[in-house]
Amino acid sequence: MAAYDLVIRNGKVADGTGKTLFAADVALKGDRIAAVEAPGSLKGDNEIDAKGKVVAPGFIDVHTHDDTALIDNPTMAMKASQGVTTVVCGNCGASAAPFTRDDIGHFLTLIVKKQENVAKSFAEFAGKVEAAKPAINGAFLIGHSTLRMNAMGDNLARQATSSEIGVMRDLLDQSLEQGAIGMSSGLFYPPAMAASTDEVAEIAKPLGKWGGVYTAHMRDEGDDILKSMDETFEIGRRAGAEVIVSHHKCSGRTNFGRMKETLPKFTEAMKQQQIAFDVYPYVAGSTILRKEMLDRADKVLITWSDTVKGVSGRDLKEIAAEMGCSIHDAADRLQPAGAIYFMMDEKDVQSAMAHAGAMIGSDGIPFDTHPHPRLWGTFPRVLGHYSRDLKLFPLEDAVRRMTSYSAQRFHLTKRGEVKPGFYADICIFDPTTVIDTATFEKPISPAKGIDTVLCNGQIVWRDGKVGSGRSGRALLRQDLQKEAKA
Repeated sequence: MAAYDLVIRNGKVADGTGKTLFAADVALKGDRIAAVEAPGSLKGDNEIDAKGKVVAPGFIDVHTHDDTALIDNPTMAMKASQGVTTVVCGNCGASAAPFTRDDIGHFLTLIVKKQENVAKSFAEFAGKVEAAKPAINGAFLIGHSTLRMNAMGDNLARQATSSEIGVMRDLLDQSLEQGAIGMSSGLFYPPAMAASTDEVAEIAKPLGKWGGVYTAHMRDEGDDILKSMDETFEIGRRAGAEVIVSHHKCSGRTNFGRMKETLPKFTEAMKQQQIAFDVYPYVAGSTILRKEMLDRADKVLITWSDTVKGVSGRDLKEIAAEMGCSIHDAADRLQPAGAIYFMMDEKDVQSAMAHAGAMIGSDGIPFDTHPHPRLWGTFPRVLGHYSRDLKLFPLEDAVRRMTSYSAQRFHLTKRGEVKPGFYADICIFDPTTVIDTATFEKPISPAKGIDTVLCNGQIVWRDGKVGSGRSGRALLRQDLQKEAKA
C-alpha cells in the first residue's frame, strides 16, 4: 500500500504565498496535503498528471451569499467549477441565522428560498449545512440586518433602543461562541439604513472577545464614500475587530476615478489597524431592485422578479417601454425583484484589484434566475483576463489574493496554501486557457481551463463535470482557533 492516497505530478505549483511557480509533486493523504517534494519523488495509489498545469490552493470566495445554497445545491457547481473550495457566507448584513421569525421577508429572499433553511441559532444552522454534505466548505458571518429583524420586527426605519441593542449583542455573542467567524453589516440597505454608528459598534463588541472579523457593505459607496470609510474603520476600532470592506467600488458615473482618493485612504488606515477589502472583477454590481439606484446606473438588467414572469435578463428600459411607464414605476410593478447595475469604471476596478489590501470575492447571488456572470466566472476571469491577458499582476500574486491572503484575513486556519499539513483543497488549472465564459447575456456557464478541483482531499470538479466529493464542512471559529494554536 502506497504512503499516499493521491499524488499530483508534473505540475507547476503556485503555493498561494506569491512565491514563483516551481515544479513539484504534491501528495495527499486523507483530507490533508502530506508532502510537496521534488518531481518524480512521490508515489501514490492514484495519480493525476498535471503536465502543463498549475497546482494551486483551492480558491476562497470571501464574499458570497451562499448560506443556504450549500444546503439546497450541495454540489455547488457554480463555485467548484471556478476552483473555489471555501465560501464565506453571511455578507452585507444578511445571514440565515440566528433567525427567530416565521417570515423571511424581501431582504432575506436574496439568500433564503425555503423557510426550513433558516435556524433560530447558529449552531442549528451549522448542523443543517453539515447534514447537507456540501462539496465545498463554508465559513459564516452573522448579519447585522438579520439581528435587527429579530430584535425590532418590521419597525426598522429607526435607531434601535438600548434594550434592542442588548438583544442583538447577545445573539451575536451566542453565535460567535457557537462558531460564527464574525459579523457583517449592510448599512446601505433599508433594514439597516436607520442604524447609527453607535448601534453597530455596540452590537459588534463581542467580536473583540471572540476574535471575530467585521465586514461591511458600507453605508455609501458613492458621493459620501470617504465618510463611510471613516465610519467603518471606527466601528472596527470600537469593537476591537479586524475590518474587511466588502466589494470596494466607487459607484455612479459622478464618482468614476475616485479610487485616487479611496485607495490612499486605505493605505494610510492600514498602518493604524487591520483593514482589508475585497473586489469583484466587473464594472457592474447586483443586488435587490432598488429605485434609488436606477438613476445612478448606466444600464439595469433584471435578474429575477417574483411578480412578473419572463423578465429575467432583460433591460429595465425595454420592460418599462412595454409597460408604457417610467423605469421607476416599472420597478414598483416588478417587486420583489433583483437587478444588475452597470455603474463602475474599468480603471477603478483595476486599481482596486491591484492594491496591496485587495482580495477577490464574487458577491454572486446563487438563486437569481438570470444571475450576474460573477457567480460562475469571477476567479477564472481574474486569472485569465486580468492576470494573463492584461498583466495587471503576476499569476502567483493573483493566486495569493484568492488563497493565502484571504485565509489570513478571515483566520481560516490551514487553508490557502499548498503546504504539508494544510487541508487538501486544491485547484489544478491550465494557465494558458483559463478564462470565464459566463456573460451578462449567458451567465450560467462553467469556466474554461479548470481541470480538477479537490476539497478536503475529494474531487468536486473534474473535466467539466461535478465530482463525487461531498466532504465540505462548516468551518467553525472555535475549531479554526484551536488548530491555529496547535
